[in-house]
Amino acid sequence: MPLQRRPRGIRLSAGAATAAMALLAGCSGAGASSSGEGEAVNVLMVNNPQMAELQKLTAANFTKETGIKVNFTVLPENDVRDKISQDFSNQAGQYDVATISNFEVPFYAKNGWLHELDEYAKKDTAFDQNDILKPLRESLTAQDGKLYAEPFYGESSFLMYRKDVLARKGLTMPAQPTWQQVAGLAAKADGAESGMKGICLRGLPGWGEVIAPLTTVVNTMGGTWFTKDWQAQLTSPEFKKATQFYVDLVREHGEAGAAQSGYAECLNNMTQGKTAMWYDATAGAGSLEAAGSPVKGKIGYVPAPVDKTRSSGWLYTWAWGMQKASKNADSAWKFISWASSKKYEALVGEKSGWANVPAGKRASTYANPEYRKAAGAFADITEKAIASANPENPGTQPRPAAGIQFVGIPEFTDLGTKVSQEISAAIAGRQSVDQALAASQKLAEKVGKEYR
Repeated sequence: MPLQRRPRGIRLSAGAATAAMALLAGCSGAGASSSGEGEAVNVLMVNNPQMAELQKLTAANFTKETGIKVNFTVLPENDVRDKISQDFSNQAGQYDVATISNFEVPFYAKNGWLHELDEYAKKDTAFDQNDILKPLRESLTAQDGKLYAEPFYGESSFLMYRKDVLARKGLTMPAQPTWQQVAGLAAKADGAESGMKGICLRGLPGWGEVIAPLTTVVNTMGGTWFTKDWQAQLTSPEFKKATQFYVDLVREHGEAGAAQSGYAECLNNMTQGKTAMWYDATAGAGSLEAAGSPVKGKIGYVPAPVDKTRSSGWLYTWAWGMQKASKNADSAWKFISWASSKKYEALVGEKSGWANVPAGKRASTYANPEYRKAAGAFADITEKAIASANPENPGTQPRPAAGIQFVGIPEFTDLGTKVSQEISAAIAGRQSVDQALAASQKLAEKVGKEYR
C-alpha cells in the first residue's frame, strides 16, 4: 500500500475535493502561453532555493538540448499551493507542470487532475525509475496503483546546529536528542554571539509552514489530530503539551518575528549566523553547505528530536505533476525527466557543488563518491531519516489517515491553514495556547464529523 493512501471508508468526490482544496489564489501570475505544440512548457513552482537554481540552468541546458522553452511562474509556498489547486481543479490547462507533493497526489489523481506517468517512465529507460527511493515512489503512487508525479527532491526533517557555537559554550549535542534537551541547549546558546538566538522554528501561518514541524512534536509527545474514529484531539493533554512546548520555546529562545518566519526565513537566519539551531527539512542542509555559504562546514546534523517515539522525522517530496489537461504532454514529460534526472544532479554538482544537488530521491545519489564527499556531513542521516519515516504510524496512537506532518485528507489544506493562524497568533502573543487550541478544536470537530 502506498505510504500516503487514504484508509478504506473515506469517501472523496471530485466536488468535495475541489471545494476543500481549491482555495482562492493568494498571488497573481501566469506562465506565458505556448508558442506552439511541443515548443513550450509552462511550469508553476515554489520559490525554494533548489527551484531557483533549476530556473537559472534551464535555458542554457534543457532548452538548448531539446528546443523546448520553459516559462516559469515562481511563487512563495502558500501562494503556489493555492494557485496550483485552483488551476488543476479547474483543469484550465494554463500550466503543464507544477510542483506538487505527496500530500496532494492521492486527491489530485482521484479526481482526474493529473496525467499518469507510468508509460513515460517505462519508455524513458535513461530516467531509471527503479533508482527513485522506494518511500518516494510509493508516496507518489495513487490508490489505483499508478504513478502520478516524479520527485525533484525528497526530504525528512532533522536538527541542524552550529558545532562551533556549542563547542565554545561547552555544550554537547546528543546523538539522538530529546525535545527537552534541545530546549535546554537553546536556552544556553541564546546570545552566544551578538544577535544570535538559540533556535529557529517556523511560526508562519500555513499548513505546510508552522503546522509541519509542530505536528511532528505533537506526534512524538503522544498526541494526534484525530483518533482512529475521527474524534478531534486538539484540546487533549498531549496536543496541548506539545503546542505549549513549541510556542514557549520559540517565544523564549527563537528568532525575532517568529510568527512571520517560515522555511525560507529560518534558512536565511541559519545561513547568516542569527541562530544556533534549526529544526526543519533535511533539504535545508544543501544550502547551508553550498559553496559560498558563510556557515559551510560549521553545521552539525542529528535526527529529529523525540519524546515518546523512537523517531519523529517527516516524509515529504516536492515533485513534478503534469496537469491532465496539458496540451504539451510529451514536452512536459521531457522537462520532468530532465529536472528529476541523474544528469541534472550532475549538472548542479558541476555548477554549484555536489552538496547543493536536489537530493533525497535517488539511490544512486547516495552511492556517488562525489556527492558523499561534499555532503558527508548530512548524507547518511538524511537517507536514514527518509527510510525510517512511517506515515502510517508516526506517533503513539492509531490514525484514521496516513501522514506524518499532515493528516492525509483533502480538507486538511483548509483545516491546517486555519489552525496555523491560531497557533501563529499564540506565537505572536495575541492569544494563549489554550485559546488557540479551543478555537482549533471546533474547526477539527467539523471535519471529523464528516468522516464518522
